[in-house]
Amino acid sequence: MALSWNEIKDRALHFSKEWADTSNEEADAKPFLIEFFEVFGISRKRVSTFEHKVKKLDDSNGYIDLLWKGTILIEMKSRGKNLDKAYQQAIDYTHGLKQHELPKYILICDFDIFRLYDLEENKTIEFKLNDFVNEYFGAN
Repeated sequence: MALSWNEIKDRALHFSKEWADTSNEEADAKPFLIEFFEVFGISRKRVSTFEHKVKKLDDSNGYIDLLWKGTILIEMKSRGKNLDKAYQQAIDYTHGLKQHELPKYILICDFDIFRLYDLEENKTIEFKLNDFVNEYFGAN
């Protein structure tokens, strides 16, 4: 059953409060992303994989934090890390993907800042975790 807009909004508010003080990629990226997808009623396990192995241009192995083939590639970083470098890392990973796996979106996140790149529309949206509900769902 699909979630109502109000239920998604309530989940987004709970998510933003629950994860407000999170900062460590190694310890928290996976549970953070699982709960992020749950905001929208999406079971991460049904649509994506963690640590998806790819060959980089230099022939070394890389590991995409989360890949939903054909939809989104997510690269997580610890709070305060350079998001521009993380984006370049994500772009480098796309060279190792098959055509049908290439994402429409790349999301870079440091638990505070979300930077969503729409690769088809060539647009970027950036917001902070504490603005998630207000900017995208409207505040009451």
